[in-house]
Amino acid sequence: MNPLVLFLLSGLVSMSAALSAGAINKLPDDQKPPFALQRGGQLWVVMIGNFAALTLLGAMAYGFRLLDWWIPLLCIFLTFPVIHLVVLQPLLGHVRTLFVMAPLVLAAIPALYIYW
Repeated sequence: MNPLVLFLLSGLVSMSAALSAGAINKLPDDQKPPFALQRGGQLWVVMIGNFAALTLLGAMAYGFRLLDWWIPLLCIFLTFPVIHLVVLQPLLGHVRTLFVMAPLVLAAIPALYIYW
């Protein structure tokens, strides 16, 4: 697999899931979805966000190792957040984005490991 494609896909889904989990946790209680008001739901949101953040760190290490240094640096600060905030968040919302990206984050972990 092309290292650039794997880096971009794994980094984007990881960043998007982490940002969505953080946004759900920061919502006031009256605006949170019903599952996030329960203690178990909050725990799942935090766990998904943490796995996404760790996967993002792995994707960044993969990118810095196999690509030019400026590609991962540009993506972490500009490309990934802009795509999440401009495309994914308005299109899907925080909750749907989190639940769409969570399985993709779990799929990105072994992909990064295998192709490292």
